[in-house]
Amino acid sequence: MPELPDIVVYIEALEARILGQTLEKARVANPFLVRTFEPPLTAVEGRVVRELRRIGKRIAIGLEGDLWLVIHLMIAGRLHWKDRGAKTAGKNSLAALDFANGTLTLTEAGSKRRASFHVVEGEAGLEGLNPGGIEVLETDLATFSNLLTASNHTLKRALTDPRTFSGIGNAYSDEILWEAQLSPILLTQKMTPEQISRLFDAIKSTMSLWVDRLREEAGDGFPEKVTAFRKDMAVHGRYEQPCLRCGDPVQRIRYADNETNYCATCQTGGKLLADRALSRLLGSDWPKTLEAMELLTKSRAL
Repeated sequence: MPELPDIVVYIEALEARILGQTLEKARVANPFLVRTFEPPLTAVEGRVVRELRRIGKRIAIGLEGDLWLVIHLMIAGRLHWKDRGAKTAGKNSLAALDFANGTLTLTEAGSKRRASFHVVEGEAGLEGLNPGGIEVLETDLATFSNLLTASNHTLKRALTDPRTFSGIGNAYSDEILWEAQLSPILLTQKMTPEQISRLFDAIKSTMSLWVDRLREEAGDGFPEKVTAFRKDMAVHGRYEQPCLRCGDPVQRIRYADNETNYCATCQTGGKLLADRALSRLLGSDWPKTLEAMELLTKSRAL
């Protein structure tokens, strides 16, 4: 699933291409993509793009008249910049937004259709789609600490809850916890102030590092290599490969459709976590699917 670094770079690439441009036509190949009916999708046509904004893992395209087209890529959705009038051909092509200088297309791999378009009006409409998590690169340690410890969850769950922190998902939470040298099943209310500070620093450094890397990779082009698995990652997607810090093999916990990667030597004092009991523990602290996690609303049980 595209997370904060991917969405930031997507938005920067879109700003260079569609800011100030008129959205001439919105074409949808799969009607299930559009999750709102008022205003209709046709209402965005003929309007100039005034602003682009990130809302968690969503991309919000602001158009004149205070209309917003909000794109959620979910797990397998990806954006592509094509020549004007590009066709929505193929089973994975879901939609196209036509501008005078090119066409933005949306594809989604696999058979499940999770990606979505929402058309909303004004700040109130946008706020209704915002899970409410704080922006991790813009907050201070005290605010972060208070929010982190307001409820007692595993660190993996806390980091990926969009009602708590904005834009962190399965991939970058693994990288953050590796950088902080903390266990994914450490409970938030059992953390020491030093551990909280270490986690706070790791979030900022990891997310900033990957924003910079993805910017450099995309250059002046459109980001076409958006993936949750990158060769330069420390642990995510690297099960049984050597840890980049200590050289010991990366471990994993598997539960439902999810997987957490970690280094036992660096993060858990050498203790392996991938046994049935601990997998059940981590699983019980998560919604059953990544999709369910991403669709959590602002309300949260403390």
